[in-house]
Amino acid sequence: MNRVYNFSAGPSMLPESVLKRAADEMLCYGDTGMSVMEMSHRSKPYQAIIDEAEALLRELMNIPENYKVLFLQGGASSQFAMVPLNLFGFGAKADFVNTGAWAKKAAKEASRYGVANIVASSEDKTYSYIPELDSSKFDPEASYFHITANNTIYGTRFTELPKVGNVPLVADMSSNILSQVYDVNEFGIIYAGAQKNMGPAGVTLVIIREDLIGKALDICPTMFDYKTHSDNGSMFNTPPTYSIYICKMVYEWIKELGGVEAMEKINIEKANILYNFLDESNMFKGTVEVKDRSLMNVPFVTGNEELDAKFIQEASAKGFVSLKGHRSVGGMRASIYNAMPTEGVKALVDFMKDFEAHN
Repeated sequence: MNRVYNFSAGPSMLPESVLKRAADEMLCYGDTGMSVMEMSHRSKPYQAIIDEAEALLRELMNIPENYKVLFLQGGASSQFAMVPLNLFGFGAKADFVNTGAWAKKAAKEASRYGVANIVASSEDKTYSYIPELDSSKFDPEASYFHITANNTIYGTRFTELPKVGNVPLVADMSSNILSQVYDVNEFGIIYAGAQKNMGPAGVTLVIIREDLIGKALDICPTMFDYKTHSDNGSMFNTPPTYSIYICKMVYEWIKELGGVEAMEKINIEKANILYNFLDESNMFKGTVEVKDRSLMNVPFVTGNEELDAKFIQEASAKGFVSLKGHRSVGGMRASIYNAMPTEGVKALVDFMKDFEAHN
């Protein structure tokens, strides 16, 4: 069977070259005589893998020396608790921008340990835009300011970062990590689940400024204390070894393409191909305000649920899978993460044109 174009919001497609290399190395990695999947995380060969993964990521994102890179588990959802449990030691209150389901969950979890102040929200229009921010509503004594940089379900993104002064900016980048250039110095913490742009499900990446480590609340479990993992090089317990190995190869793939800057140009091109068609179509339309459109997740509708269902069914039969939109938005959603080739987006648009002509 031929491979499909997988537009899943996550877990999502991986670069084909990475999958082929993983297949080649499945039974025997290098001269170890075993698979990475079988390898002790305390062994020298595996230490070399995780060290190289960190070094590559630091190079790709230009991560300063005063930031720690942690490979953890538990998904971004675990970070909804880890962030306040660690940062509320600086003062038990934080500011949040509510731009979708995950941002709302992050605020709700933080409210279990302190005050979660919602400074702006786009819930009134089903999160179809990024709200304007009024800095007078920001708390200058907040322990952190939280944003969801890209909203997977709703297809919005922050095109400009909030100006939060000395308050640490914390960003959930689960669905747009490595998709565009960011200055890491502007953040206190960046966290991301791997399963959209970096590798298989199982790894949770945390990039944290060193001065934010070591002030965890007394109630913070040992496994949820960033210091635990920082002091042990992400090896306090058995890390998701195989997933980190795949991430390393994805980092190598991005480096070979020319780095994150080159990746961003490709992503802009892919997004423009799809958005330009949606803007011209008489049948399909995007659901997001133009200025806030995501480069990674593109929701769209026909306005007719039966036609949406027909489109999804026929698209799947043609090898364009996982296009059904989230239930809170409906319609369709094409997730066009880093590993989605430009030709995949072009092929989808060609199919959409054909579908429109026949319906």
